[in-house]
Amino acid sequence: MTHEKKQSIVYQIYPRSFYDSNGDGIGDLQGIIQKVPYLLELGVNTVWLSPVYASPMDDNGYDISDYCDIHPDYGTLDDMKQLIELLHQNKIQLIMDLVINHTSDEHPWFKASSSSTADDKRAYYIWRKGRKNNTKPPNNWTSFFTGKAWTYSEKTASYYLHLFSKKQPDLNWEHKPLRDAIKTMIQFWIDLGVDGFRCDVINLISKKPGLPNGKPNIALVGKEHYANGPKVHDYLHELNQALFAPNNIITVGECIFISPKEAFKYVSAARQELDMVFHFQHMWVDTINNKWFIRRFKMRKLKKILNAWQTGLEPDGWNTLYFENHDQPRAVSRFGNDSAYRVESAKMLATVLYFQKGTPYIYQGQELGMTNAYFEDINDYRDIETHNVYRIGREKLKFTHARMMKKIKYMGRDNARTPMQWRDQLYAGFSTVEPWLKVNPNYPNINVSEQTTNPNSVLNYYKALIDLRKQYPVFIDGTYTLLHANHKQLYAYTREDRTHKALIICNFSNKPLNVDFEPALKSPPWRVILTNTKGMKHTFDKTYAPYEAWVLVYDK
Repeated sequence: MTHEKKQSIVYQIYPRSFYDSNGDGIGDLQGIIQKVPYLLELGVNTVWLSPVYASPMDDNGYDISDYCDIHPDYGTLDDMKQLIELLHQNKIQLIMDLVINHTSDEHPWFKASSSSTADDKRAYYIWRKGRKNNTKPPNNWTSFFTGKAWTYSEKTASYYLHLFSKKQPDLNWEHKPLRDAIKTMIQFWIDLGVDGFRCDVINLISKKPGLPNGKPNIALVGKEHYANGPKVHDYLHELNQALFAPNNIITVGECIFISPKEAFKYVSAARQELDMVFHFQHMWVDTINNKWFIRRFKMRKLKKILNAWQTGLEPDGWNTLYFENHDQPRAVSRFGNDSAYRVESAKMLATVLYFQKGTPYIYQGQELGMTNAYFEDINDYRDIETHNVYRIGREKLKFTHARMMKKIKYMGRDNARTPMQWRDQLYAGFSTVEPWLKVNPNYPNINVSEQTTNPNSVLNYYKALIDLRKQYPVFIDGTYTLLHANHKQLYAYTREDRTHKALIICNFSNKPLNVDFEPALKSPPWRVILTNTKGMKHTFDKTYAPYEAWVLVYDK
């Protein structure tokens, strides 16, 4: 990964919930265009845009019916061109979501593929005859969205594979004409000026030949036969050589069920596949086998996982640094304290994460310390996954409504998808009409307008943090060393290069903290460059308040 790419500080926009420019309750491209000055003030230099392609919206745009057009809710292709041009004028790069494990079942490719076994698009998807005289699916695989991963099509008396919704049929990457069509589509967006791609569930595109039955499991039966499949590296190298490398494209792959050792195969510069990957190990730290089976969060386990990724991609791999995205709940509600210590813990979480080695990914509203929504009514949620899980929990597992709602309030994807909170007015300044998804009711107290003028706000802390990452190269290329690895409250580490050494100290708990730091660590002439507490003077014998965070630097 080039040094230039390592300078990226990414802000993810979920367009449907960012800003509504035309009063229809749905965020759109013109809304993003109007908010480019906000991005500049924040200091980010890269935008990751969740899907805006034409789509039936079964999975909020991750079910694409036309890769080369824009959904009318978001605007037009001309609006997209205008956004790209404006971002580039302001030296902001654009990363588009690239969803190429599957399409919508309304995509012309699938319509043709499902029309006849003789159609030339038939092999674009994965079709099989069923077991037991075609009365049972071809194997026992299950979907990420619950239920079987196969749907029967009467027209051709066969089943098609869908690892997600039945309206999201999986593409057949073994078929070269399909791969060529994908390359043509990617080139279309490169020609429009897109600077990078976030490759959705990219390590699932290669399935094991024969599609054998999976091992019995409480969820996701069959994953050992498609996660990090036999030809995935061949396919990614092919894309890299044909498109990514020649055009200096930023690439980040969403990779499920992946370890640092496995991830290195994707991101090692020598292999020429991807620049970096999103992993999920730290996102499963408070779950058992499945995101909906929740256990108590333990900071020490999170620290162990993040440290393994900091060290496991050496010498030439590169990390992604994220706690939030459109699929995860709000970090301050999950790992911090969104009531008594919301401001302090939101700042601490940013400090812990974004001074580590890798590319920062900030999800819209995270820079405000936005919280989970805690809606009481299941009908206030729009996410397909949430409704599927609620139905299974109530009907099959016989869980109570209260038990299922507790899970959804904590882990549901719509927690991150509530409209961006711009100001203290009706609908949080997101729209002039009722939005597609309810606004979090705490918007009068948590919004951009209030935090812009408050020097102690989470927003202004993020601005300072971003500026420091740009100012000090040690936070890009410096070595990383974890301190007090087994401590239950303290999260501390150093970054070091030839000119600077930095020390990050965080009390990752809601209790006071006293630490006996090594004498050698206390001796350098440290100076404070960032803290979430009052004053800029630090002493090593102090008691750290709940969620207190410090960043110290000295010149070598």
